[in-house]
Amino acid sequence: MTEMVHGALPESGGEPLLPKWWRTIDRWTLFCAFCLFAIGLLLGLAASPPLAERNGLSNFYYVQRQMLFGAMAMFAMLMCSMLSPQQVRRVGVIGFLVAFVALALLPIFGTNFGKGAIRWYSLGFGSVQPSEFFKPFFVILIGWLMAGSQEINGPPGKLMSFVLTIVVVGMLALQPDFGQACLVLFAWGIVYFVAGAPMILMLIVAGMVVGAGVFAYGASEHFARRIDGYLSAEIDPTTQIGYAANAIQNGGIFGVGIGEGEVKSFLPDAHTDFIIAVAAEEYGLILVLCIILLFTAITVRSLIRLLKERDPFARYAGTGLACVLGMQAMVNMGVAVRLLPTKGMTLPFVSYGGSSVIAAGITVGMLLALTRNRPQGRIADVLTGGGR
Repeated sequence: MTEMVHGALPESGGEPLLPKWWRTIDRWTLFCAFCLFAIGLLLGLAASPPLAERNGLSNFYYVQRQMLFGAMAMFAMLMCSMLSPQQVRRVGVIGFLVAFVALALLPIFGTNFGKGAIRWYSLGFGSVQPSEFFKPFFVILIGWLMAGSQEINGPPGKLMSFVLTIVVVGMLALQPDFGQACLVLFAWGIVYFVAGAPMILMLIVAGMVVGAGVFAYGASEHFARRIDGYLSAEIDPTTQIGYAANAIQNGGIFGVGIGEGEVKSFLPDAHTDFIIAVAAEEYGLILVLCIILLFTAITVRSLIRLLKERDPFARYAGTGLACVLGMQAMVNMGVAVRLLPTKGMTLPFVSYGGSSVIAAGITVGMLLALTRNRPQGRIADVLTGGGR
């Protein structure tokens, strides 16, 4: 495909990189990302010591590892944020190919760590979850395909992206990882919607999703068990959802106090999938609202900045990245308060885990790169034929 700049003016090459980066970057989004990671470390100090003690490790073993992961994530975020849209596209395509191969080889070389789903590669000193890295690269690729399909004599990018999405969703469902599969399908739907998808097609896809859900309920005991637990009128107090719901109720508005929470002693995933329950119990509704506000600020600010973007690739890919980040956060918190079935999905930047936090850093870094202020006219100029 050709370089898809569609009217964007060339940037001045005389200004040094760092001053230009600082002048053009969305500093509020950058600040929100750092705040989320800081909150994650704070909650890690509360949630991880009981787990470390049960595993015979030093009290702050997981916190120290999270600091290392966080340093890598912040470095990746800053490096990605300095890329041009064309460089983001190239990195995204290469990253997609690597992540796709890693996903394909999971059934052969992957492990489930006793959790029932083969989602990880064990490296001895740690593990890697390819699906976490796959999401941002997938969004970049389909954004490129959608933009390319709108060029004169361009490739059938929309059809290619649909076929690719079905293949990837199938691969994730076989792990099984229905949460990530739904998130990938959501990413494709958002990008296609922004690119001008016909509503009838979106309704057909929605129907296919419902049909696939009914089939998965009958074919997968793992899937059926989670749906049954979600639909049950009673909450078993000894399940993860039961402990999380009780912790959120106990926290109230201001929390029970730092270090006074009990949910971290019962939940094996208190430092990962259910970290928001720890936040709600010890710090109350106040901290939960702060976390929601930070994710909302990143998503909404990015979408507003993308409204004036004239490059279709940057607009489509940026919208996908912003919405996927916000949706993952919403799903994680929705599971904790039983608005959604359990999905095993982390809270970006906040939950413990190297794959999760580094992938979140890459996601926000590429989002920052695509939303940087570049010398160009407004999108309205393109629609009215001016600004050339």
